[in-house]
Amino acid sequence: MTEPTNEAQGAGTSGSAPHLADTDQADRITRFWDTARPSAGRTSHGGAVGERSENVVPPPAWAFGDHPQLADELLALVLAGTKTATASLVVEYEDASEQLPRAGDLSILLDGAGDPRALVRTTEVETVPFDEVTAEHAWAEGEDDRTLESWREQHERYWRRTLAGTDHEFDPSVPVVCERFEVLYSE
Repeated sequence: MTEPTNEAQGAGTSGSAPHLADTDQADRITRFWDTARPSAGRTSHGGAVGERSENVVPPPAWAFGDHPQLADELLALVLAGTKTATASLVVEYEDASEQLPRAGDLSILLDGAGDPRALVRTTEVETVPFDEVTAEHAWAEGEDDRTLESWREQHERYWRRTLAGTDHEFDPSVPVVCERFEVLYSE
């Protein structure tokens, strides 16, 4: 579930990430990007005159889930190499006025305290109805026993909780953004 903050995502990639308006956090993210960007093939000569903005401006930063403990649990799976995918609802991106992820996009993953911990690159994105998410995707998300059955149960529970009080309701045909990623750098 993913959480957008300059991005969006659900049961792995869209929750309540810390406010990036926090100057201290923005400084930590910028310092992390300065260290991590060579891993993404970006230049590292510090924003010289004429340097392209994608080399200097950090990519979107976000945390998994909708609370710090879940963010830390899911991030630990990423750092261990177990979690290489996440899922979000299309409506989460729409509500946050964010674009859907695309292959090649970079993101900075935050821990539950809002500290940057990993730089990832999206490698594949597919949008399918909830009830058509595959067992392969569930396995790649790396959560619980990694079965499709547990993925569906956990993600339905998560999205029912996070959609409560919004204009949206969970149903098995809801469009899910299934995203695969690779870790380029971690601390």
